[in-house]
Amino acid sequence: MYEKKIPFDIDCGIRITMEVIGGKWKSCIIQELSRGAKRPSELHRLFEEASPRVINQQLKELEMHGVIQKKIFAELPPRSEYSMTSTGETLLPLIEQMEKWGDNFRPQMKEILNIK
Repeated sequence: MYEKKIPFDIDCGIRITMEVIGGKWKSCIIQELSRGAKRPSELHRLFEEASPRVINQQLKELEMHGVIQKKIFAELPPRSEYSMTSTGETLLPLIEQMEKWGDNFRPQMKEILNIK
């Protein structure tokens, strides 16, 4: 895994939060997994604009932080699925608030980006 050059500031709550959910797809992954366990291939299909490598990396980071868990089924062919942990579920109100804010900001964003 990538090793950061700048030391992580454990004393700042915002930095801790951003370490856990900061990433283009992490909040979207959390939101999808809140609806039920998903296989990696399902997540790749849901987020077509993201490369499978990026989704896999963000899944590993979320798992490392204890937000999601990976279950590997002992069958042939082998399969796995990701689901939320109780720690991950504590992030759901934050993710919901982020979505509400984005929905409310959409008109201004359209204006900024000159989208009709």
